[in-house]
Amino acid sequence: MSVRTPVQLWQEARAVDAARPFVTAYDEATGGRVELSFATFDNWVSKTANMLVDGLGAEPGERVVLALPVHWQSLVWAIACWSAGLTAVLAGPGDLPEGDIAVADAARLEAALDSGAREAVGTSLHPLGLPLADRPPAALDYSVEVRGYGDHFRPDPVDPAAAALVNGDDSFTGAELAAAGARTARTWKLTASDRVAIITSESAPLALLGRDLSRFLGVLSSSAAMVLVPGLDSVTLQSRLGMERVTAITGAPSDSLSSETPLKSLP
Repeated sequence: MSVRTPVQLWQEARAVDAARPFVTAYDEATGGRVELSFATFDNWVSKTANMLVDGLGAEPGERVVLALPVHWQSLVWAIACWSAGLTAVLAGPGDLPEGDIAVADAARLEAALDSGAREAVGTSLHPLGLPLADRPPAALDYSVEVRGYGDHFRPDPVDPAAAALVNGDDSFTGAELAAAGARTARTWKLTASDRVAIITSESAPLALLGRDLSRFLGVLSSSAAMVLVPGLDSVTLQSRLGMERVTAITGAPSDSLSSETPLKSLP
């Protein structure tokens, strides 16, 4: 069996049907809803990878610190990093880890500028892609800059044994991430017809998706779709899950759903 990487998981999932919805995200502050197909998400990945390589001069093996919450743009950054052969470094609270490039939300952009990274990129994470409201001159605005980059990115072969993710003291190779995604998909018994709801909040760290991002990679490995939805009162959450035709859910308190809800409850 050939050794796979997260980029291959993404390419295989996209190839099933690029027009299918891949990620649906609700904005906690505004209640706005954004839906991206596999093709649209892939376009964002390509533009971001081109920005990393052509705009920021990233080279294989360099570290990109992601000081971002669970958000569809955060997932774009992760796959773009892996496509370019870079190591995604998850930032927790407090000082940012050492990295060559730092990507941060508005709340941590000053920390990104102080981190020692040669480039700092800020993103508003606005559901309509609006620019940062208050951008320091030394930082780049992702929402503005990324649009000027190419719609296609042709990744060079990525070494599956190279570090792909760092989370605290843990480091994972691309092969380990892909294997973790495959295990999660098997354990959860996911298929391409599933829509997995991940209950989150606007401040939830990316590690909510697993220390090795296996919750996200499990969705990729099964070519399923995902719905990022904030924690809500049980009635509203129940309604939203029904509207989104969700088949599996993770991150919801056990008492927030009706016992009659025909959903796979995932760890």
